[in-house]
Amino acid sequence: MDKQTQEIIEGVVAITIEYGVDIVGAIVLLIIGWTVAGWARRGIRHALERVPRMDETLKPFLAKLVWYVIMAFVLVAVLSQFGVQTTSVIAILGAAGLAIGLALQGTLANVASGVMLLFLRPFNIGDYVDADGIAGTVVEIGLFNTEIKTRNGLCLIVPNKIIWESPITNFSRNPTRRFDITVGISYGDDVNGATDLLMGLLTGDERILDDPEPLAVVEELGDSAVIINLRAWTRAEDFWAAVWDLKKAIKVEFEVAGYSIPFPQRDIHIVSGDLPG
Repeated sequence: MDKQTQEIIEGVVAITIEYGVDIVGAIVLLIIGWTVAGWARRGIRHALERVPRMDETLKPFLAKLVWYVIMAFVLVAVLSQFGVQTTSVIAILGAAGLAIGLALQGTLANVASGVMLLFLRPFNIGDYVDADGIAGTVVEIGLFNTEIKTRNGLCLIVPNKIIWESPITNFSRNPTRRFDITVGISYGDDVNGATDLLMGLLTGDERILDDPEPLAVVEELGDSAVIINLRAWTRAEDFWAAVWDLKKAIKVEFEVAGYSIPFPQRDIHIVSGDLPG
């Protein structure tokens, strides 16, 4: 073995002896920190599950936030093992954060929108919402995206920025909803009899609320029909079933009672006589 090779080996051994303890300590610290962060995340999640009025939307977010905070401290501690000054690390992270922030403005906008959605809560998990045409049941609200299950069972991942900047209609927020069903009858039919029949359908349905009072009124005298409007309130969970059942009942009961639901039509009057010469 020549002298140069021997010097290289001795240098490697010296470095290993000098930094070996630090390297092992850093690895052990990472493993312990990762484990503690995982325990803390699960512990926070379980603790929040026992809070009776804790919003389901915030539980996974807070648990994940705790994990990130612990891991940030662990990484700083690992760097300190190698003699890196904490103030220097913070300064470097600040500069890197500024550079990354400028490069990822769109992504950070999603994060900011996610925070706003989580804390201002225009909707919660399980609500059915429509955000400018993006409609479905909210499954999860993350820092970057919101997961929505559409009415036909598809999984829709939407960037938080798109939802936050759109008008949001929450169909599940209020406990009751109003519906309006319009139906036309012929001008030759009995209007009073038709409105009484329709009121009977409303009052006979247990899903229709008494307050506000249901109505069946003549809304318009159309070109081809007298338009009657049914207006009533139901519980939010009964809304669609009540509307569908009422539409079917109106068709069946009108046929039984002899009322017609006219198609659009136009009367043409032909006047006979001599043409002017």
